[in-house]
Amino acid sequence: MAQIITFGNFKGGVGKTANSTMVAYELAKKGKRTMLIDLDPQGNATNIFLKTKFNISNDLFSFKSSLMSSIEEENLTNSIINITENLDLLASAPDFSLYPRYMEKISNYDERVKYFSTLIKPLENKYDYILIDIPPTISLITDSALYASDYCVIVMQTHEHSFDGAKAFLTYIQEEVIDLYKAPRLYVIGILAVLIQAGAPVDEATIINAQNEFGKENIFDTYITSMQRIKRYGVTGITEGSMHDTRVFDVYTKVTDELLSRINEVESYE
Repeated sequence: MAQIITFGNFKGGVGKTANSTMVAYELAKKGKRTMLIDLDPQGNATNIFLKTKFNISNDLFSFKSSLMSSIEEENLTNSIINITENLDLLASAPDFSLYPRYMEKISNYDERVKYFSTLIKPLENKYDYILIDIPPTISLITDSALYASDYCVIVMQTHEHSFDGAKAFLTYIQEEVIDLYKAPRLYVIGILAVLIQAGAPVDEATIINAQNEFGKENIFDTYITSMQRIKRYGVTGITEGSMHDTRVFDVYTKVTDELLSRINEVESYE
């Protein structure tokens, strides 16, 4: 069965999408059957991966069915797009913003939260890892993703607002998703720091604050530096071949290896 991992923070613009797409891409390169679920109606992860697909195969892809349509049909496979070997995308579109309204047909909110996990259940035996990219909001979408997940990676930019967002997100996971909605498996696997400017005093201070707040052992050893190439992937899709690409992949190899190591450590305790 797939391990389901959500990337989140209640602060926008901290690199959730960049990191979820890069880790998914790296997992696929490692031979792991991987799917990224884009649950953000803005569809940034979808855009990155469709451009990546074009870079790889020169294939201009058009949607057969939007995610929202597939939910209404109770068959998510209609929205799955193969990006490259071992990597699929469950693509989002603006109409997914209607999901909370659509789910009002279920009167009990707890049951709404659980519903998405039943939709992805048939897909779990097809993949080793399912990654979920979510919007930076308290919403049914976020609740549904976290409830369905085995693990969560909190992405924290080294900025005070992002640090506060990470604290609020962690508190919400514990008090709402775990304690209130009774998420059956959810475990926060760690906090992935994204440095605005490596070596800058503000960044260093934020890292120290995070270590004091969350515990040093709960912060990923590998930090993501603000590399222009990562930002460029938002425009071009993921590319390979240049030394700048190689630098990015070197970092995400370390991040992904550490993520897998942390998951294996948790699994060994159970």
